[in-house]
Amino acid sequence: MLAQYTLVPGFHGFYRMKSIFSSWVVRSCFSLLLAVLAFPLRALPAPPAAPVSADFSSALISGSRLVHVHDPSTIICCGNDYWVFYTGAGIPSYHSRDLVSWQAGQPVFPHAPAWVPDVVPGKRGDFFWAPEVIQRPGGYFLYYAVSLFGKNTSAIALATNVTLDPNDPRYHWTDCGPVVRSDAGDDFNAIDPSLVCTPDKRLWMTFGSFWSGIKLMELSPVTGKRKDPQGHVYSLAFNDSIEASYLYPHNGYYYLFVNWGLCCRGTNSTYEVRVGRSRQITGPYLDAGGNDMMEGGGTPFLETQGPFIGPGQVGILASTNQIWLSCHFYDGLHHGRSTLAVFPLEWSSLDWPRVVLPAQQVPAGQVSNSNLLNP
Repeated sequence: MLAQYTLVPGFHGFYRMKSIFSSWVVRSCFSLLLAVLAFPLRALPAPPAAPVSADFSSALISGSRLVHVHDPSTIICCGNDYWVFYTGAGIPSYHSRDLVSWQAGQPVFPHAPAWVPDVVPGKRGDFFWAPEVIQRPGGYFLYYAVSLFGKNTSAIALATNVTLDPNDPRYHWTDCGPVVRSDAGDDFNAIDPSLVCTPDKRLWMTFGSFWSGIKLMELSPVTGKRKDPQGHVYSLAFNDSIEASYLYPHNGYYYLFVNWGLCCRGTNSTYEVRVGRSRQITGPYLDAGGNDMMEGGGTPFLETQGPFIGPGQVGILASTNQIWLSCHFYDGLHHGRSTLAVFPLEWSSLDWPRVVLPAQQVPAGQVSNSNLLNP
């Protein structure tokens, strides 16, 4: 999701601060110049290199798809194409035939739905956050967040379509309005939706960012809205900086992935992915050490390594022959640009997920992405 917790002064305050700061800079630079002229020049020692494995970080970077996305949805298949939606104007998209080369697709909305100003007062424009898409009988449910920057005045809304292919004559996004909302009177933030359908055909949504953490509610598998508007909202995980939850079922467990840290700061981003699991979808979710994620537990799963910075907003795609993990990261080789990455995913003997780095799965000499990630 977008960074929400940096307070920015108003423009008038900003320029007053800028004027004061500029004067201080001029005086400081003049004093520094005098000090430099007074002493012999000496070369400064280079800063110590970060203790990062070059092979490991290079392997992570090779998962890059070189397309600019932030908060990517779970990758989903429609016909012969894979689709991913992401934060931006109208909810933009990319599509691919091979998970390697991606082309820009159409946005979901040409303009903001009419209900937005009433449900999220103060929201302007059609820049929506952190979409998620799931296939349902008869079509696709796409959820997205509408929010005010730095506040929990937010809503998660739903749009539906029978297809994701704009060339299909049936293609049409139907706005279904808000699913859940929050405001200053709530202790949660209604953004960052993630959907899961359980083996008993029940539909659930996790969401939340900062405030009191990650929440879970049940939805109607038919309408995509809340099954019971007064239904219980479960608390799954908490940390001082937590968001971007993702729930995935595997081998009798539900795995809860969350982001800790701060996004949206380019190479200074501190995002990292943690994971826990539970036999029950409502929790409790425990990490590999048995620590409850409501009490700060969470096993490290994916974090900054070299130029692979601040990974977040994971999703999992199970294709015929491979399970894939997608995320965004800030590319330290391209000025911290947020970029899509796709990796093979596997499960340990103790049933914990781990990313398969390209160097582990490709014979020596085969280093192109088309060889590494060909579904």
